[in-house]
Amino acid sequence: MTGSALPQLLRPRALRPGDLVVIASLSGPLHAVYEPDLEQAVVVLERMGFRVRRAPLLEAGRHHWWSAARPAEIAEELNALLRDPEVRAIIAHDGGHTALGYLDLIDVEAITADPKPILGYSDISLLHLVLYARTGLVGFHADVATPGLGGAWQAAPAARRAELEKLYSTLLTGTEAIGALPATPWWECWRPGRAEGRLIGGLLNRIVLTQATPYALPLEGFDGAVLFWEEMGGHASHVWSYLQTLRHCGILDRIAGMVVGVPHAIDGLGSGAPDASPTLPEIVLDVLGGRDIPVLANVEFGHAGPNLPMPVGIRVGLDAQHRTLSLLEPAVRPHAMTGPVGWASP
Repeated sequence: MTGSALPQLLRPRALRPGDLVVIASLSGPLHAVYEPDLEQAVVVLERMGFRVRRAPLLEAGRHHWWSAARPAEIAEELNALLRDPEVRAIIAHDGGHTALGYLDLIDVEAITADPKPILGYSDISLLHLVLYARTGLVGFHADVATPGLGGAWQAAPAARRAELEKLYSTLLTGTEAIGALPATPWWECWRPGRAEGRLIGGLLNRIVLTQATPYALPLEGFDGAVLFWEEMGGHASHVWSYLQTLRHCGILDRIAGMVVGVPHAIDGLGSGAPDASPTLPEIVLDVLGGRDIPVLANVEFGHAGPNLPMPVGIRVGLDAQHRTLSLLEPAVRPHAMTGPVGWASP
């Protein structure tokens, strides 16, 4: 798809108080032990002012292998939600390992006819990237319901929970740019500099997998982009290998900046001592080589949770030295607007 034309940016319609948000099993199953976490996620969404419903496949104990159901069944349910005018947003219950099985079954015409926010991270990164490439849809790389809103959010300090609730609600309902995302003292500058560009990314291994499908984002889609990524599990050498793959693809030569999430459960990362295993900054800067782009890191998105929302396709401003990341345009469109919104220039 490297020669394919880029689609226009497609912003979902802004949500209103009382709109219906559906929690769906877009990948992994719901285990009975996490039912209380799911119920707490419903409380969080209702406190934001939305009505909440579970999709039928979101039933404790239902599964097919490692999935909530067969890929075709998940696609059928997702397509029904995309076509239902009452449904105004879809949030994944969890991640998993299933999205690759139904990328070719998604009703993209339903998305272009009535674009809706789809929220989630991990395996859901595949959906965001593929739907962005195929339709221009702004994907919401944000917390999933059960381990996110109902799990990591509940373990966070009350002030942070309130901050996130306001941020998510404003992002979904507001038609003005958010501006600077709420930073914490743990953000790190790995390479100084500033950049502005479209926010593209997700789970690192899923970015690599996406680019191996026929639905890959054309390389031109990375021109001037701010690439964000996080990784969980596996070994430090895997991170190095995935980044090398992006280098070989030419992606690292096209981006204007990089934002790295909080690493989670990655074996083999060193402490910075001489002759020890490499640290994550050392791995990233090793692969980047002489590419002089800003790198902001340890930003709270991904499996470490709770997540700052990272809307795929939205123009952002990055200042690594001052440790700021700003959303420069809204992720949703006013109700009066119809049709796709023009693609932002690099």
